[in-house]
Amino acid sequence: MRGRKAMVTAVRRPSGELAMDTRPLGGIYSGWMRKTPLLRGVIVLIEVMVLGIKTLLYSANVSLEEEEAEISGWLVWLLVAASLAVAVVLFFLAPLFLTKLLGSYITSSVVFSLVEGLIRVAIIILYLAVIGLMPDIKRYFAYHGAEHKTVNAYEGGVPLEVEAVRKCSTAHVRCGTGFLFTVVIIAIIVFAFVGLPSLWLLVLSRILLLPVIAAIGYEVLYFSGRHTNNVLVRVVLAPGRWLQRLTTREPDDAQLEVAISALKRAVELDEAKAT
Repeated sequence: MRGRKAMVTAVRRPSGELAMDTRPLGGIYSGWMRKTPLLRGVIVLIEVMVLGIKTLLYSANVSLEEEEAEISGWLVWLLVAASLAVAVVLFFLAPLFLTKLLGSYITSSVVFSLVEGLIRVAIIILYLAVIGLMPDIKRYFAYHGAEHKTVNAYEGGVPLEVEAVRKCSTAHVRCGTGFLFTVVIIAIIVFAFVGLPSLWLLVLSRILLLPVIAAIGYEVLYFSGRHTNNVLVRVVLAPGRWLQRLTTREPDDAQLEVAISALKRAVELDEAKAT
């Protein structure tokens, strides 16, 4: 759970007890760049990958009863770079090359970008559906659902207790899955302006324009999260909420307890900082 000043990770030990890790957020994640429109979208992209990998590594260490093992900073950045490279190849370059196979039939940059976008959506849905069949990923998605339920409860003024949180929705307006879908739609629009230059320029554009697309996508999500009562906003957010059905599962009570513990600690730290 990310608070305003710290990130809290709660993990269930093999013994059944809860381990808690609290990490203060660096200036890049809580300073002026994180609050600056457009720039904050790029920072959030970095934040999600870096903090996410650190959290997964901590969780793995606790599960193996190796909390004292430390992962060096260079390894974290290596994993971030590798993850980003795989994401770019799978979700940006692969759709481009598949669409290029139809190049002789497509003469409009708008149509090319639209077809590429539809292929990209298909790859994302297929990818999520396939990995969702893996037992470990199913459990991971259940914790994702527990996180959403807990945040929804907190934001809705519901007591942070298992019985009450269990009734909340597993969907959340600011979910990273929704952000992913927003990025896909914005990519269609942005890439349409690139036109149909040579293949190497198309490849370069898919890489260099990723931060721009992420920045715009975050602003759309940021605005939508503050206007959820607007009918048009609900329509825009609907596909992302549908996609969340692939990345969330109904958690059990033990998983809800973990999510609740992490959020309570994050709230406590924020309140302590404010006083």
